Amino acid sequence: MTSHEIAGRRFTTPPSIDELAALAERALAAIPAKLRQHVDGVGIAVEEIADDATLDEMGIESPYDLSGLYRGVPLHRRSLGDIARMPDLIYLYRLPILLEWIEEGEDLYALVRNVLVHEIAHHFGFSDEDIERLEHEPD
Repeated sequence: MTSHEIAGRRFTTPPSIDELAALAERALAAIPAKLRQHVDGVGIAVEEIADDATLDEMGIESPYDLSGLYRGVPLHRRSLGDIARMPDLIYLYRLPILLEWIEEGEDLYALVRNVLVHEIAHHFGFSDEDIERLEHEPD
């Protein structure tokens, strides 16, 4: 199975939300060790595009400019006294990812992996230079 196949399907047409979620789960399991330690138990949610409230919160005008978002409380800000909280989630936005896939011709698995690495690293305060290095580390 190549990196852009799931259950024998090579993506030559846009994957469904479920197929993209399966690809993302596989990519999340293969992120660099430096990030993997931060995301134990983090879930992935795939949506078509970000909602208006999220776009407003992020100061983004076009939903096609947001391909992913990490929502959660960083490990260093958690305490035993915290009241119950929602689990951390990484949101992937299918249409912006597919648009980039089509425009750039990048391998879909590599693209999804890079979005995950980018979102996790930003959430935990990594610099843009650190993120650039992490995106190119092997699985």
